[in-house]
Amino acid sequence: MSQFPSSFRHIHLELAREAGHPAGDAEHGYDILAPLTADGHLDAAAWKTHKEKCRVRRFRPHEEDEIGTLLHGPGGRWFISYDETGEAERGYRFEDERFVPGEYVSIREDDGVVHTFRVTRVRLVD
Repeated sequence: MSQFPSSFRHIHLELAREAGHPAGDAEHGYDILAPLTADGHLDAAAWKTHKEKCRVRRFRPHEEDEIGTLLHGPGGRWFISYDETGEAERGYRFEDERFVPGEYVSIREDDGVVHTFRVTRVRLVD
């Protein structure tokens, strides 16, 4: 039996086309473990109950993976934090986005730049 509630999904994001990456980049992205509603939105109520299980892995070429947590803050905003310093990457309008394959989401990364990522896979968490 899974240690995750049934609403949890493994969401895989890859960098979409942008300047310097005309074909996108499958080696730059995120793996997110988070609860989703039936229509693919992040589920804030389920997050609140199971926030310790909401994990994020950021991967980039030529860098160590960063492991962090998905946080839900004021105004319904979503953040990714990798340590206790309080610094975080911000999911741009994550509260409105649908996490379904083929959709696009944006993240203000640690370089201060907003990058767009394509949702390439969403599956049940085993």
